[in-house]
Amino acid sequence: MELIGNVRRQRGVSQRALAQRSGLSFRGVQLLETPGHDARLSSLERVALALGLPRTQIRRAIADALSEPPDSFFCASVRILEDGEPSWRRHFMDCVDEVRRSGSAAALKTPVAPGLPERLKAMAAGMAETLAEECGVAAPQWARSIGPLARPWFVAGYENLKAAAVVESPVAFRSRNVFVLANFLERA
Repeated sequence: MELIGNVRRQRGVSQRALAQRSGLSFRGVQLLETPGHDARLSSLERVALALGLPRTQIRRAIADALSEPPDSFFCASVRILEDGEPSWRRHFMDCVDEVRRSGSAAALKTPVAPGLPERLKAMAAGMAETLAEECGVAAPQWARSIGPLARPWFVAGYENLKAAAVVESPVAFRSRNVFVLANFLERA
């Protein structure tokens, strides 16, 4: 995990020192910092404790992750970060489908994951506001706090659809400088 290496470097701790503090081998710490490495939860907890995080914070983070609806915008954004930006449509639309199927706004409450590109944050916020309105609840605070993109994003990507997108784009998207067609959130 890149995050472990970043935190370790920020705190001025070498891999060898972290290995000694956590009770892991030097190679074990190296592997934990390798992208794509499937780490044991116990190893992550030991490293987090060695870096000074309190045990209750670690357990709370795990409990929060396990209680998050799997088709929430947060989980969808984590999957996008794992699978790459081109996967956004599939993961976000799965969230849209789940909210509409369940009729519950629970999937909207947690903000998108840090590190998500700005245009995808704006997209998620527009979707969350639209779905909250459909569910008859207030838009989540995280979505309301996301402002417009510096440059317009025409999601369809076709020059001949830009004018239609400007006219049809719902306010939740248009206010963020994201332009979609009126049927954007519909599935065939």
